Amino acid sequence: MPIVRCNIVFPCPKDKRRITVPRSPRGLRSGPEPREAAVMVERILVINPNSSVSCTQGIAAALAPFEAPGLPRFEVTRLAEGPPAIVTWRDWYGVAEPLCRLVEREKAAAYVIACVSDPGLEAVRMATDRPVLGMLRCAVAAALTRAERFGIIAFMETSRPRQRRALQAMGVEARLAGYEPLNLPMEVLTDPVAPRARIQEAARTLVSQGAEAVILGCAGLAGHVRAAEDAAGVPVIEPCQAAGAMALLATQGGRALPRQVAA
Repeated sequence: MPIVRCNIVFPCPKDKRRITVPRSPRGLRSGPEPREAAVMVERILVINPNSSVSCTQGIAAALAPFEAPGLPRFEVTRLAEGPPAIVTWRDWYGVAEPLCRLVEREKAAAYVIACVSDPGLEAVRMATDRPVLGMLRCAVAAALTRAERFGIIAFMETSRPRQRRALQAMGVEARLAGYEPLNLPMEVLTDPVAPRARIQEAARTLVSQGAEAVILGCAGLAGHVRAAEDAAGVPVIEPCQAAGAMALLATQGGRALPRQVAA
């Protein structure tokens, strides 16, 4: 696979564990580049714990609006040794140690685990003293700033117990109005058209169950915000952007955000 940056095509590096996702004119550069840590500007490292290239590209595209002068840059990478998607408890537990090793190797101002069941979150927090954020927790926090009750459009039915555990840990399980799994493969979820009708059906169902906000419960759904909003008529929370905003807050402390982001 070629690397694309600023519309220039480069040969793919021999290290298949990393890809660089397109850097748009808005300035997103994704994927940690080898051995630049000593001279790099501050960055937020976003790690997709599955091996899907299309999912990783979707995460990078969702974070592109957060690029602004004076802020840490977002870099997006994936675990090539990870599963194609986080589907089972075995997948969920299995990525914890590779995530820890990557974080120990790649220094950053903050880290985001780019899966909406927060695999390895507690373990990775033990591997660094920098902020480590999980997308599900960030998305739920964002939803609860907009609504009293929320629903989740989930990846798979098998995601339910893992996401329920996170909701229980946050003390917000009672605020969940509904849960609609799509039960579609990752490469279908990331297609710009194929899952749209099913996503819209799920969004309408959640609203009928009392959801006042809808969370897209998989990073692979990042490109489908507009379709879900059109169907639901309520706020739709995209977890990549929810985690990106909170990562910026975590790294900036009391400093004001640039106008491009604050607006």
